[in-house]
Amino acid sequence: MFVRSLSLGVAAAALLVGGAQAADLIIPTTPAPIYEAAGFSWDGLYAGVQGGGLFFGDDNNYGVIGAHVGVNFIVADPILLGLEGTAEYVWGTNALDQDINAGNFFINGRVGAIVTDSVLVYALAGVGVETLEDRAIGDDNQGVYQLGAGVELAVTDSVTVRGQVVGYGYFDDAVGDDFFDAAKATIGVSYHF
Repeated sequence: MFVRSLSLGVAAAALLVGGAQAADLIIPTTPAPIYEAAGFSWDGLYAGVQGGGLFFGDDNNYGVIGAHVGVNFIVADPILLGLEGTAEYVWGTNALDQDINAGNFFINGRVGAIVTDSVLVYALAGVGVETLEDRAIGDDNQGVYQLGAGVELAVTDSVTVRGQVVGYGYFDDAVGDDFFDAAKATIGVSYHF
């Protein structure tokens, strides 16, 4: 009888210990955090192409196609500073029915604000040179400047599209006597490295 009681006691103790261990196996856990994308990174190098028009007024409108390369720095959220170089080919026929072929080369500074992860608005100021090929006068180089603004939208993790409008002027008053002698509007695509 003693052996039976002892066996029942050992079996009951084993069941109680097993039940207590089973309860310890259930460990409450917190759910893993949901991954959120960091958004588009505006910092760093980029390069791209642009096209549009250069408008001097009545019947003096020209096509523009070119390329750009630049670098952006986020100095304080949401402020962006950038430096950009552009090279553009300008072509068309002026009001005197003369064919115009020119090259424009600019160094531009950009100051922008990141409105959302995928939207940048910016102001642009640049100086450069216009090389004009004219049959009547030969080749002519003029100092030029541009001031304007643009909007850039991220469409993938590394590609943006942008539109910008700038006023275009000449440093030499003999070439152009207004602060802005023309307006330039372009759209472009950039790849961010």
